[in-house]
Amino acid sequence: MPERKYRIIVGLEIHVQLCTQSKMFCPCALEFAAQPNSLVCPVCLGMPGSLPVMNRKAVEYAVLAATALNCTIARFTKWDRKSYYYPDLPKNYQISQYDLPLGSDGFIEIPVEGAKTKKVGIIRVHLEEDAGKNLHAGGDYSRVDLNRAGTPLLEIVTAPQMNSGAEVRALAEQLQRIVRYLGVSQADMQKGHMRFEPNVNVVITDHEKEYRTPITEIKNLNSFRSLEKSVEYEAARQLEEFRATGRVIGGGTKTTRGWNDAREITVLQREKEEAHDYRYFPDPDLVPVTIDEAWVGRAREGMCELPLARQRRYVSRYGLSVYDAGVLTADRATADFFEQVIDCGAEAKRACNLITQHYQRIANQRCCGAADLGVTPAHVAELAGMVDSGLVSASAAAEISDMTVEETDISPRRIAERENLIQKSNEAELAVVVERVLSANPGAVGDVKSAGKKSKAARGFLVGQVMKATEGRANPKVVSRILERMLS
Repeated sequence: MPERKYRIIVGLEIHVQLCTQSKMFCPCALEFAAQPNSLVCPVCLGMPGSLPVMNRKAVEYAVLAATALNCTIARFTKWDRKSYYYPDLPKNYQISQYDLPLGSDGFIEIPVEGAKTKKVGIIRVHLEEDAGKNLHAGGDYSRVDLNRAGTPLLEIVTAPQMNSGAEVRALAEQLQRIVRYLGVSQADMQKGHMRFEPNVNVVITDHEKEYRTPITEIKNLNSFRSLEKSVEYEAARQLEEFRATGRVIGGGTKTTRGWNDAREITVLQREKEEAHDYRYFPDPDLVPVTIDEAWVGRAREGMCELPLARQRRYVSRYGLSVYDAGVLTADRATADFFEQVIDCGAEAKRACNLITQHYQRIANQRCCGAADLGVTPAHVAELAGMVDSGLVSASAAAEISDMTVEETDISPRRIAERENLIQKSNEAELAVVVERVLSANPGAVGDVKSAGKKSKAARGFLVGQVMKATEGRANPKVVSRILERMLS
């Protein structure tokens, strides 16, 4: 019997918290880890008679994000009430958008294997308010913190066009970069600014027949690692269940599961509600949103170069590797800093190496970006030029870069002179040292001249002896050139 073939199908729902100063429909401030229930008012508490007023900045951010995701922007959209009861939703309904989302029919490009990209469709982008938070730790009862209730959320729903956990992770990472570039969200997952809910099922092909396992939605994932692992685990679980039971997709079979990060398994939570269970209807307290062509035009004009496009430009214009270009463009401020260094005269690859290998290392230790270290682009460009001209070695550049972070007002050249890190490149001066080393090591000289198996190692030994004699300050290229001349 031929082996069955299968493929994973994943669509993703993403909730992105917008970085407005106040909530979606009331003036309460947004602040992470504030005293529980200290940032609430009659509107977000759902008090009778309280009326919502929409946050214009949140709508502007949503239009900007939907435009960046190549969506068609709705000229008319409205607010709907999504009814359900949970302790963290005081009104017993959530204000959302149902049949007229703000954006639809878009796409996002994601990097895939082999330096290629893949387009994944965006079905819809809409605005809604967040619920509060149930706290289950400490004691034999649960508590409710409503500070988060009413926070503006952007919900993004992709088409089911991803076929592995790696692709799902790539999309999530790319989306995080995009919203950060646009400045519409901090997208800090540790603070709950981005939450992911993949919808997973498996298509099994047996001869010419196709079988589809029931769709499972995995709820509230807040790390790239758990997102990738949960998708791979759930696909394997569904395949195993199909082999055991033959269960396929059908009415009422969609379920939600949670992710147990410690055990790395998904756990059944409940059967998934359908749209009619929420009893959507237009919110009578809020006016519809009308968006004209001028508004959409302003969003397009204000669009920055997005990370994937910038990464491609760095590869084609500057000859950087896909990996290095990806590291630089992961953060907009770092990419801007890199371009400022180039504008100050640095060669692109050298500037990239200094930023990604040295300054980014220090930035990671300090939990900030390379652009936030206080080092000026002009100083980084000066250090890059010193390495390229042979004035300092690569190892000395690493030392100097550390010192420029601590002494931001002193130039790399002055630091190198002060610390005696300037390379010796004077051929006449170095020739004396090389001649002395050759005289002291006739065995190694003989090995080099024999051109045998020991020749390469012997040459390296002689270069090392010159470096030792000059306390590491000799220019290795000049030393090699002098050795070549003397030994031949």
